[in-house]
Amino acid sequence: MRYRYFMCDVFTGSRFGGNQLAVLPEAKGLSDRQMQQIAREFNFSESTFVLPAEQGKDRRVRIFTPTREIPFAGHPNVGTAFVLATIGAFGKVDAPITVTFEEKAGPVPVSIRRLGGTFSCELSAPERLSLGKRIPAEMVATALSVTPADIVTTTHPPQTASVGLPFLMVELKDRSALAKARVNAAGFDAIQAQGVLPDIHMYTKSGDEFDIRARMFAPVDGVPEDPATGSANCALAGLLRYYGPATDGIASWRIAQGVEMGRPSVLEARAEKRGGAVVAAWVGGTSVMVSEGTIEVE
Repeated sequence: MRYRYFMCDVFTGSRFGGNQLAVLPEAKGLSDRQMQQIAREFNFSESTFVLPAEQGKDRRVRIFTPTREIPFAGHPNVGTAFVLATIGAFGKVDAPITVTFEEKAGPVPVSIRRLGGTFSCELSAPERLSLGKRIPAEMVATALSVTPADIVTTTHPPQTASVGLPFLMVELKDRSALAKARVNAAGFDAIQAQGVLPDIHMYTKSGDEFDIRARMFAPVDGVPEDPATGSANCALAGLLRYYGPATDGIASWRIAQGVEMGRPSVLEARAEKRGGAVVAAWVGGTSVMVSEGTIEVE
């Protein structure tokens, strides 16, 4: 049986930048095994499968990496909303709209607005910020092939944070430390032995046109490096807002990722704090269509 697919680049305004995504807009009839096989065939960091809603929302969306299904992710939501809007699945989108995807992590609202000849999409995280286990800086430094002195712990220690999908957040001292980071498999194994999935989102505060520059390594998930990680940067916004000023309100960050791997990406993330708690987080950006076709499934 044939299924239609679209490929787009997410968190970029230029083809062959950003994060690649394959979207099957009409995936009804595919088994779990077939979805996993298709995701492995595309071999992008994630692929999405759009299904009829089951809980009264707009669509049900399932997200697969090359190795497993995940409950939530950033660029798959932004890219899926972009693809569906582009092919007319929501009708004519002249004024801004919000659609909600049913996912394993919960409902994910995505706002869509026309931006010239394309669409800008922003998701609202399905969960409030949760903070988890802390990992010693020395152990993280080994995993990233940097020195302990390259790791900044004044804002927060290396720590897991999630708004629907957990990441180990690590601040590095400067762009030089960020650029020299490399996966040390033994170091990642050591972190995993601590009961932490070693999807490491590292960042440094930037003084140029971006507030933050980031990289994300997830070799255990079959993703040596990800060019634009919406869920991680959404959680990072929540983390920084949590450890930031105590005043209520929304703070925002412009984030560059993927530069070191030749797929520059731009993400806009923000988070809201009320009464000392982070109550909401968002991440968004633009996307571009790259190709479309059909895939045969037995």
